[in-house]
Amino acid sequence: MRLLFLAVLRRHTGNAVTAQRVRDHLEAAGHVCILKDAFDFESPSEISNFIKAENLEAAVALHLYRGGRLLQGNGIPFGIIFGGTDLNEDVNQGDKNKVMGKVLEEARFAVAFTESMKETAQRQWKARQISLAVICPVHAQPHAKDKIYVQSQGIATVPNTAFNWNTFLQRSEINQSADNLHVFLLICGLRQVKDPLYLVDAFSEWHQEEPNIYMVIVGPEVDPVFTREVKAKVKRTPGVRLIREMAQEDLHAVMKNCFALVNSSVSEGMSAAILEAMDLEVPVLARNIPGNSAVVKHEVTGLLFSDPQEFVQLAKRLVSDPALEKTIVANGREYVRKYHSWQEERQTYRQLVRTLERSPED
Repeated sequence: MRLLFLAVLRRHTGNAVTAQRVRDHLEAAGHVCILKDAFDFESPSEISNFIKAENLEAAVALHLYRGGRLLQGNGIPFGIIFGGTDLNEDVNQGDKNKVMGKVLEEARFAVAFTESMKETAQRQWKARQISLAVICPVHAQPHAKDKIYVQSQGIATVPNTAFNWNTFLQRSEINQSADNLHVFLLICGLRQVKDPLYLVDAFSEWHQEEPNIYMVIVGPEVDPVFTREVKAKVKRTPGVRLIREMAQEDLHAVMKNCFALVNSSVSEGMSAAILEAMDLEVPVLARNIPGNSAVVKHEVTGLLFSDPQEFVQLAKRLVSDPALEKTIVANGREYVRKYHSWQEERQTYRQLVRTLERSPED
């Protein structure tokens, strides 16, 4: 089939990485998959013209609202993949919620990264499905629960073997020997939901006690206004550095060299950075939110914190307890290998895309 894949493709973001990986899965199954940025289209009519011009037969969208809404009523079957923004933010806005419910009705399949995301979607749109069945039972679509599949993100890391860690430290203005350095890495797009400033003050206090401790924030400038705020804060905060986004292979190399990976987001769907750190045998400290606690089991596959003070306590414990670090790293690596198989993810999408080849009644 000739497939359209719609996603928000800001460079070096989790969405872009996920979209490219799923695109690769679909192409490996023999399909032609045209990946397009949803922000390049302003209306369903523009998508319709593109579909006709490219002779596309079906579509997949990452995010119900950002991508899926553009596919409605275009006459081709489509599936959707829930994003964290769908279920953590957009679902709380009335108009967007209604639009997403309609997208889910029309979609042949929907993919959630976790059971928790699936349950949230079922709760949100169950009532609408029931009301439609009462009003017009003949035309009611299949219930949401019958079309939502859980497929965790598949993880594969390929660090750049030629990457120079000392050069990176110099570029980050960390002028200390790498031998006695503890770098905590926070990877995120600079937007408020990622809350990159959440730990900055507490971390800086710790750095002033122990100058070999640093936090490095790496990521694209997604929200220009918020980015200015982040830059201003970091500039005047000892022990914290801000680096622009980098190629995936280089980022994996940085991750592999750092002491620990940090996630301080207000909400997450499923953080690929956390899973990649586990795969690279790097300990994880993550804010205790549903998206993170779904993949990080406290003191087993990582450490969960609820406030900046607890983060510092746990980070100090990790620095001083090599046995804890070793246990967390081993368990995290095993968890990713067992539950986030890249090969299993590929097989799932190969099977789901077949539903787009058949008529709904098949």
